[in-house]
Amino acid sequence: MRMNSDLRDLFLYEAFLYYNPLLLVTMMVWLWGVCLWVFSQSTISYVKIFDIDQNHLTHREIWKCSTWLTIIVPTSMTAYLYLYSHGEVSLAASQPVILYIAFALVLVFPFDIFYLSSRYFFLKTLWRIAFPLQPISFPDFFLADILTSMAKVFSDLERSACRMLHNQVATIAWFEADSICGSHSVAIPLVLVIPYIWRLMQCLRQYKDTKEKTTLFNALKYSTAVPVIFLSALKYHVLPDRWTYVYHPLWLISSFVNSLYSFYWDVTRDWDLSVFTRIFKFNKPSWWSDLLYGQNWVYYWVIGSNLILRCTWTYKLSAHLRHNYLTVFTITTLEMLRRFQWIFFRVENEWNKISKSSIQLPMTDMPNEDEKLVDLSDHTV
Repeated sequence: MRMNSDLRDLFLYEAFLYYNPLLLVTMMVWLWGVCLWVFSQSTISYVKIFDIDQNHLTHREIWKCSTWLTIIVPTSMTAYLYLYSHGEVSLAASQPVILYIAFALVLVFPFDIFYLSSRYFFLKTLWRIAFPLQPISFPDFFLADILTSMAKVFSDLERSACRMLHNQVATIAWFEADSICGSHSVAIPLVLVIPYIWRLMQCLRQYKDTKEKTTLFNALKYSTAVPVIFLSALKYHVLPDRWTYVYHPLWLISSFVNSLYSFYWDVTRDWDLSVFTRIFKFNKPSWWSDLLYGQNWVYYWVIGSNLILRCTWTYKLSAHLRHNYLTVFTITTLEMLRRFQWIFFRVENEWNKISKSSIQLPMTDMPNEDEKLVDLSDHTV
């Protein structure tokens, strides 16, 4: 009876592994829709900030997509659990495989359905992030920053794809930690570090283009995540005493440095909250805008919560602390909520910069109507 209970828990964990990334992506899509709704109600022109045309997805269309995701992903997960519990192992194993393939096909579908222009813009931005061979635009590093908060999602996607490719879905072959798709695989830290390497390379590219030293300090910030990830992974590849007395203290130090450095950069650079400003105004006053606009408590809350969640975020990056999947899921969810509130202040700061530069722009430098038409013709989708 004890063995059956353990196996049941292990298969529940496996189901959670396959569907956890998609559930988190679904949540992020919902939150992005909320961001667009708030931007549309405010004085901030996010269309101008992200350099997109008038055919972009609105918050209603984003919410339509997230609604479908909310229906499809839990349905597939329920089917997996139901089929496996009734002995239909092969049918159960096919559920996550079909879902992953379907999502991949929809994302790259070349025909003009399922919001082709938006999918193209998203894929093109991902390409620019992975290969920063051109000047870095705001959408490039904005999305790359969001991807750092989804590093655990990438790691779980890699684990899931590994098990699907090696026919280990709904089997006990992967339960051994040292197996090719096990929890001790060297692929886990390699995948976790990818979003940070992307962001680091973007900063170096920005320095090449602008020669601004602040971009090098920003690159240093992302490089501090590398030792956190790899020192944690060393636990499974070194002797216990060496981990306890050498690598574990180094991991604690690197985690402390990464958390505080990232927190400092959020507050003073990404948000520019060194002096309290006001959260963006809403076009139409309401109880919601009165609750937020001009209220210092908003900034105290954001700074305090950001510090706490920056510290707990190292838990997710550390492979040796990821045994309790519910705890990891909770912390990853909190990190996405932290990124959600980060978005508002990051976009507000960018809009303040654009507005300030527009005011300071001399009239002689203002483009004429012909130049505006040329700029519109070159506008990115």
